[in-house]
Amino acid sequence: MEDLLEQLVALFPTEPEWKVDWDKIIKRGLLTWVMAMQQTQQTPIWHREGDVWTHTQMVCEELANMQVFRKLPIKQRQEVFLAALLHDIGKIPCTRMEAGEWTSPNHAIVGSRMAREWLWKQYGLSGSKEASTFRETVCWLIRYHALPPHIVMQKNPEQRLIKVAANGELAEDFSLELLCMLSAADVLGRITDRKQESLEVIELCKEIAKDTGCLKTPLFFTTEASKYAYLSGRMVQPELEWYDNTWGEIILLSGLPGTGKDTWIQKYQKEYPMISLDELRKQMHISPKEAQGTVIQAAKEQAMQYLRKKQSFVWNATNLTAKIREKQIQLFERYQASVRVIFLETEWKENLCRNQQRIKEVPKQVICDMLQNLVPPERGEAQYVEWHCV
Repeated sequence: MEDLLEQLVALFPTEPEWKVDWDKIIKRGLLTWVMAMQQTQQTPIWHREGDVWTHTQMVCEELANMQVFRKLPIKQRQEVFLAALLHDIGKIPCTRMEAGEWTSPNHAIVGSRMAREWLWKQYGLSGSKEASTFRETVCWLIRYHALPPHIVMQKNPEQRLIKVAANGELAEDFSLELLCMLSAADVLGRITDRKQESLEVIELCKEIAKDTGCLKTPLFFTTEASKYAYLSGRMVQPELEWYDNTWGEIILLSGLPGTGKDTWIQKYQKEYPMISLDELRKQMHISPKEAQGTVIQAAKEQAMQYLRKKQSFVWNATNLTAKIREKQIQLFERYQASVRVIFLETEWKENLCRNQQRIKEVPKQVICDMLQNLVPPERGEAQYVEWHCV
């Protein structure tokens, strides 16, 4: 963990007083966001306390007073408290007035991306197992913090919880127990007539997760095929075993430019043929700044040739979002291929240094823009999902 982050989390509440030192925390890096949160309003139906920053302070104070929070290992305390500090930063860009009320659609999704970029660039949380676990635990807590109080609105609450809990395989500190703790603090740290109702739903969420066996850890499945069949919605009972009729292995790489995807392939998968969008651009004399439709189509045609022959291969591209990865995975699975998603990351400074050494350097601003949109793969995206720090 970088020194700057260590200095920040050292200010978080701890024994014996469990005091939140707001002045020092703000000065350690939150000042810009605090000013923006103070100017971001919320609907009085759920937030009579007013602006987002007032709410955030109330949430953090409630969290610090919880006995379950105080009993956590120190690293998990730091992760959930940082998530509480940042849980509503997505409201800054997302809040707007609709039908006479303030609303913030998708603020949890946007906020998790904002937090990821901030932790990755400003605090150096990338390039190691410890860093990625801390960062993504915080980001997933932010991403899903509104799920527990709305779990009864889900079509299949058990499946939804099992799928979210499965991310604990990739970031081992993340759990539904931590998520429910943050959600409870989020509800307690506001002024609303619906507080008790929301707290009761969160307790129900905990009971559902406990009964299904995924409150503290991801649910165990007998096979990877069964796990993916259930997480993808093809199997309705998690205790059943899914017949695996897939063949071979299609490796779909994901990572920023300069991460070292080509090097990883040469080291671990050089026996597989590779489809590289960078190489296709060179062959077709198309700049990354130009329209990429013809490059993508050429890559798909090449992939389909391998798929028809049941030939394993590597798909080498950035694939930075779930939506982009899903398109490729769906193509591969139509041919009943087994898909392994490999997410690669390195330290931010090293990332930029490697990029400068490329024959065709990607502009730094382009990489920064890509980092803003980066969402590492979740466990349910493919039959196999791995993260590697290189």
